[in-house]
Amino acid sequence: MGTTTAPSTRDRILDAATELFYAHGIRAVSADKIIDRAGITKVTFYRHFRTKDTLVVAYLERQAAWERGALDSLRASVGDAEALHRFAASVGTEACKPGFRGCSFINAAAEYAEPGSPVRAVVAEHRAWYRQTFAEMADQLGVTDPQQASDELMMLRDGAMLAGYLDDPARVGSALDRAIFAVVDAGRPAGSRG
Repeated sequence: MGTTTAPSTRDRILDAATELFYAHGIRAVSADKIIDRAGITKVTFYRHFRTKDTLVVAYLERQAAWERGALDSLRASVGDAEALHRFAASVGTEACKPGFRGCSFINAAAEYAEPGSPVRAVVAEHRAWYRQTFAEMADQLGVTDPQQASDELMMLRDGAMLAGYLDDPARVGSALDRAIFAVVDAGRPAGSRG
C-alpha cells in the first residue's frame, strides 16, 4: 500500500481559494474566508501570498495549467479531430455538474476590468494559448484559414461556457460538437469536407 502525501500549505490555500472563488466570485471572497477554509493563520497565508491578487493570479495559473495539460494530452493520445470531439463533450460534462458557473477566466475578467491588471494578463495569456492551439488543430485538420477558424472556435468555446451556466447544460456538449465541426468543415477545401 502506497503512502499518500498531504497537500502542501500552498496547495491547501489554492484549493480553498479555487472552491470559494468559483462558487461565490473572487471579489466576494475575503482572505479571511480562505484562511478559515484552509485552516491556517493569517501569517501563514501572507507568507505564501503577499496579496489576494497574488493568490488570484496563482489560482488562474493553476487552472490554466490543468486545462492546457488536459487538451495537450488529448491531442497527443487521440489526434486533433477526436480531441475536439472530446473537448466538446468535456465542456458539456462540466456544464452539467452541480455548481457550474461558467469559465473561471471569463468570470475573473468580469471582476477585474482594468486591462493592465496582473489578473487580466493571466486571462489574456490563457486565451492566447487557446487561440494558438485551436489554430494548430484547425491547420492539422486541413482548414485553409486556421486563424479565422481559431477565432470562431474561441467564440464557440466562450458561448458554450456561458450557455452551460445560463441555459440548458444538457445540450451544451452536443451543440458545441456540431458547431466546432461546422467551422472545421466550412474551412476545408470543398473536396476534403466531411
